[in-house]
Amino acid sequence: MDALETKELTLSYGDQIIIDQLNLLIPKGKITVFIGSNGCGKSTLLRAMARLLKPVEGAVLLDGQEINKLPTKEIAKRLAILPQAPIAPEGLTVLQLVKQGRYPYQNWLQQWSAEDEQMVNFALDATQMKPFAEQLVDSLSGGQRQRAWIAMTLAQGTKTILLDEPTTYLDMTHQIEVLDILFELNEQEQRTIVMVLHDLNLACRYAHHIVALKNQTIYAQGKPEHVVTEEMVRAVFEMDCQIIEDPLYGTPMCIPHGRGRKVYKQRAVLA
Repeated sequence: MDALETKELTLSYGDQIIIDQLNLLIPKGKITVFIGSNGCGKSTLLRAMARLLKPVEGAVLLDGQEINKLPTKEIAKRLAILPQAPIAPEGLTVLQLVKQGRYPYQNWLQQWSAEDEQMVNFALDATQMKPFAEQLVDSLSGGQRQRAWIAMTLAQGTKTILLDEPTTYLDMTHQIEVLDILFELNEQEQRTIVMVLHDLNLACRYAHHIVALKNQTIYAQGKPEHVVTEEMVRAVFEMDCQIIEDPLYGTPMCIPHGRGRKVYKQRAVLA
């Protein structure tokens, strides 16, 4: 299984440094989640790890090789990325979209194969999108559309999947639905999954490894129960909170302080 890591990685947009001299090793066969405040570089780092952004200095390594020196099709066979809010061409069906995931395996000598067909069917089944195969992507609900895009990344057959905020714009039900699919893929096939998530509680529930970013580098990383503390939330998000144990999963649960309506429980006074 390919190892994904960064060595002294520096990223920028113009003259603005976003990530500075960052060293990071992604745990193989685990779910890693990047967290941090808006603008801290989560999505930028993910883009660089997918070779969508060229480093200013340092490198992203895929199994020890600099990713920017590898052929595009070779990378696409080893690593898939689902960007934030992707847009499908007008008139594309779910089946046609998912088939795009097999593009890296096509050439003038090898056209559509039995393996391609098998991988597309697997992806549709895994995401429960087979009943929608002939529907237009534009006609789907937000959750269905996101599942269709995930199916396309699965059809690539890569061992590593990168996802930039895969739950954005989804309601609570569809957020859980999408994350459950990714969790099952990791559990059943040991896929390495790297995600950017904004919801701390969902990050804690689904991640094996959390990377908290601040000031152009890593503030903390490790298991959710070691990383997500009141001190970390205050430092990274500039927010006071209380961390308790999730009553269902035993993972950290963040309760933010704020000025919302407070309901106080009244204790009965025994006479």
